[in-house]
Amino acid sequence: MKIILIKYGELTTKTGNRKLFINILCDNIKRALSNYNVKIVKSHVRMFIETDDNIDEIVAILKNIFGIHSIVIATRVNTNIEEIESSALEIAKSTDFKTFKLDTSRADKKFPIPSMEFSRRIGSLILRNIPNIKVDVHHPDYTLKIEIREDYTYIYHKEIAAAGGYPVSVAGRGLLMLSGGIDSPVAGYLAMKRGIKIECIYFESPPHTSQMAKNKVKTLTQILTKYEQAITLHVINFTDIQEAIYKNIDPTYMITIMRRMMYRISEKVMEKSSCLCLINGESVGQVASQTLTSMQVINKVTNVPVIRPVACLDKLEIIELSKKIGTYETSILPYEDCCTIFLPKHPAINPSLEKAIKYEKSFDYQSLIDKAVMNEEIIKITNKTDEFDI
Repeated sequence: MKIILIKYGELTTKTGNRKLFINILCDNIKRALSNYNVKIVKSHVRMFIETDDNIDEIVAILKNIFGIHSIVIATRVNTNIEEIESSALEIAKSTDFKTFKLDTSRADKKFPIPSMEFSRRIGSLILRNIPNIKVDVHHPDYTLKIEIREDYTYIYHKEIAAAGGYPVSVAGRGLLMLSGGIDSPVAGYLAMKRGIKIECIYFESPPHTSQMAKNKVKTLTQILTKYEQAITLHVINFTDIQEAIYKNIDPTYMITIMRRMMYRISEKVMEKSSCLCLINGESVGQVASQTLTSMQVINKVTNVPVIRPVACLDKLEIIELSKKIGTYETSILPYEDCCTIFLPKHPAINPSLEKAIKYEKSFDYQSLIDKAVMNEEIIKITNKTDEFDI
């Protein structure tokens, strides 16, 4: 019968915690395939999915689940020499090729024929029964793989690359500062790939920012639910804080102070949501607030770990990743977020911590922060949520 075989990849390096990682991956797969009739069998080295439903649809979902290195649609037969030979020949006959090789893995050491010898045996069988082909062990058109296990043997010839990384949630929960730009959704994707279950925080500033800008962020969040079925979005009304900054702060320091306020608010939301780290899309030197000096001054307001997955990528690399994950076309829609309104002509690129602290004393920011956190809007976005109007 046809069966989907899951290969773990990087999980195999986790000798002490492999069982935990595999269990979390299995739970993530079950949630992702909740609408399908599947039977999942997990082992230390492989996971097997049996189903009579549409395999192509299931594979399309599995490709976006972190923790899966590759996916194989295999033929499963009893570990019996005659059955393996018959099925291997039938599979080979169904494919057009000129050169081939066999790759046998004998996990069941009680199987009477060693791997190399069995590969030669099956190869000879194929050569005798399919005309005008030859063996090429270095650059074959076609590789037939045979995994011999105690109960069953799996025969296949094609591996489908999957997302890799670690299963989402094995590393705990993180809060992603999600703007409407290109960088932050990519940062969220990369954080999830390392096993972090993300929640998102978005700062809106009505009437200076529009509902379209907010819906844009909701859509970006929904796109990320390809990799985690449900994501919580925290929406913070930043208007009062931003207007206070505009009225009281030297224009060259407005971005610095704004980012410091965002970090303070994000830390409070993290505490409420049991998040272990803050994640953002900062890339070193890309804008004034992302010089190392600016990052240092901004970071001083918090002691929580701040993860910057795209920090050392250039803009073209980030754009390439955004296209790969499907966020680029939404990110470039022309709706301003609160980081771009009131943008000064010459923001400080090497701000002074002393000056930042001095400027912040010019208004009562703490009460404004408390009010913003108290009145946050919490939105649960799933991969089944209707599209947002943007």
